[in-house]
Amino acid sequence: MNRWVILTLKAVIAVALAGSVVVQVMMVAMLWLDSERTPTGTLDVALTVIGVVGTATMQVVAVCIWRLLTMVGRGTVFSHAAFRYVDLVIGAIAIAAVLTFGIAVVARFANRAAPGDEVAPGLVALVCGFALVLAGVALVVYVMRTLLAQAVALDTRAKYLEAELDEVI
Repeated sequence: MNRWVILTLKAVIAVALAGSVVVQVMMVAMLWLDSERTPTGTLDVALTVIGVVGTATMQVVAVCIWRLLTMVGRGTVFSHAAFRYVDLVIGAIAIAAVLTFGIAVVARFANRAAPGDEVAPGLVALVCGFALVLAGVALVVYVMRTLLAQAVALDTRAKYLEAELDEVI
């Protein structure tokens, strides 16, 4: 992969990570420092926790992609060390899917807990659909992990055969 592409991707990831930290701090600050009312509602707390943890899952994915980009730059991505980062990405995306479904659950219970603040059932279904799409993304990354495993095995086999060929010559 081109060195400039790797550097550009790392710059984008760095900006995204900095922005995500600001978003996390602002979510908590807006919940706790709201001047018009006190944060006694469990819905506010639940949505803030889901938001902070959901943002953390994106941060985990960003850091893992950063590490994989570093491995690509060094030419070591086809190794067993890459599996650790790919597994973390799969787990973070799966957690994000569960958290997204949690938003739908919170929205569903908001319909009963807060009169006048009802959430449309179609919106709840749309959020459930988005959670399903995120779960599908986790499965796609799992398939890519399987392809990485095959590439690592093939690379290991090629190195073994090359070593045998060197002995023969």
